[in-house]
Amino acid sequence: MISVRQLKAARVLLAWSQGDLAQASGISEPTIARLESADGPVGGRLETAAALIGALEKAGVEFIPENGGGAGVRLKKKKR
Repeated sequence: MISVRQLKAARVLLAWSQGDLAQASGISEPTIARLESADGPVGGRLETAAALIGALEKAGVEFIPENGGGAGVRLKKKKR
């Protein structure tokens, strides 16, 4: 499960605004703002979370699951 903090961190890594994420995901900016105003797992509809996560992953973000060291995000290595 991806957290709101991971979602926000992923946006920051890409230097994206909520508007940028809205454009890339097809999810409205007010919906993104509402989801990001909470804490914990990304709420809302599963389809909405999937669209947001998919857009961020397509842009090069990798979500790191909880593995004893804490969940996180990073940019994927570029393939040569």
